[in-house]
Amino acid sequence: MANIKSAKKRILVNRTKAARNKSIRSAVKTSIKKVETAVENKDKAAAEAALKEAISTISKATSKGVYHKNNCARKVSRLTKAVNSIG
Repeated sequence: MANIKSAKKRILVNRTKAARNKSIRSAVKTSIKKVETAVENKDKAAAEAALKEAISTISKATSKGVYHKNNCARKVSRLTKAVNSIG
């Protein structure tokens, strides 16, 4: 355990940020799963609605610094491609 006051504060701040990041990542994963489920069921309308929500969630995570912008772009691109593949 840290003895220095600034080190104690860093531990607390890091815990808070880790919890926030974990929550945001979880929300992104959930939104991605919703899109993938709709694509598997070949439900174009539901997939497009879920995709819109997922893009929003992923973009928010990127703007908060949880994901790198290229990681965000890759996720969005893959989801969009999957939705567009529905006949």
